[in-house]
Amino acid sequence: MIAAARGDSPATGRPGSGHAPCHHGEILQGVFLDAAGRRCAGLVTLPMGGPGSRAEFTRRPGSPPEQLTVRPGDRTKAARAAALAVAECARRCGEPPCGGELRLFGDIPVGLGMGSSTSDVIAVVRAVADSYGLRLPPDAVARLAVRAELACDPLMLDARPVLFAQREGRVLEVLGRRLPPLVVVGCALGGGAPVDTLSLPSPGHGDHDVRVFERLRVLLRRAVATGDAGLLGRVATASARRGQRVLRHPEFDALVAIARRFGAAGVQIAHSGAVAGLLLDPAAPGLGHRVGGCVRALEREGIPATRTFTTLPGSPGLPGLPGLPDLTAVPPPPILPPVPTPKEPPHGPAHRRGHRPTGSDTPRRPARLPAL
Repeated sequence: MIAAARGDSPATGRPGSGHAPCHHGEILQGVFLDAAGRRCAGLVTLPMGGPGSRAEFTRRPGSPPEQLTVRPGDRTKAARAAALAVAECARRCGEPPCGGELRLFGDIPVGLGMGSSTSDVIAVVRAVADSYGLRLPPDAVARLAVRAELACDPLMLDARPVLFAQREGRVLEVLGRRLPPLVVVGCALGGGAPVDTLSLPSPGHGDHDVRVFERLRVLLRRAVATGDAGLLGRVATASARRGQRVLRHPEFDALVAIARRFGAAGVQIAHSGAVAGLLLDPAAPGLGHRVGGCVRALEREGIPATRTFTTLPGSPGLPGLPGLPDLTAVPPPPILPPVPTPKEPPHGPAHRRGHRPTGSDTPRRPARLPAL
């Protein structure tokens, strides 16, 4: 459903803005069967608050649609997304497409598998829609994102765990309302060097692989329904291990050994990048000690520790760190009933939450790891 963001006339050329978050790589990625029994690539991402992309778009009614200025100028996927979104929104409003000015601001490290390009694209689509006084539904945003970058992450949805067909822009399954409580000790493999995802070989998947992925899907569904952090960790580790057939991170075995030593539920990695995480159950005893031990062990192995965060809504971090709550007494969530496909918030201007202060335009950069 499309809703007007404000009462302004869409012909005034007022600026629109949009925001999109990032993620921390995948919990599960592989090839799955859709409702029709057809194979398709799919993934479940690990949401992370903090970094994101913000876009501002000002339409120039009456100008040709090819007169589109993008700053910074290297954001080619964002530029394609803007042109596609203008055509879509103009069609919905019964207007001719026009040009405009697009500005992008973001602090997501590039090349680590955190969805930086998808975040840019979604922020741009939302900003264009906002400039027309519209809010596009998630499925429309997903279709435009796939057209702009060939595959996208499910950042246009809320933080509920979904199995998402990234090359088709559709939800294969809503796994539940939220992930089990987890503490994630983030790190970057390969020294945090950006990964050229387009250069990675495409793994072939046979019938056996599909059966394995479908089994992991069932186990992840159960982990979400019962709040079982341990089961989720085993699924994530199995998925990460299979991903090493392509990524071949030399530190992967050390990462798994650290997880085992400090009683982590498992590990997760970005299947198209270098970001990774140790998954800990916050209800297990000695959380602060185990987190500190993980960080020190990572440093000894030469693996840069980045950000420690949680999957709990509104809980940015851990005990023992300034300003962060004690998570050791958090109970597992109750068993939850099935929920419908996530929808966009039904109120307010289109996607204005979480905007960062405007700064100077800078191209995306290799990760400065402590900033994660």
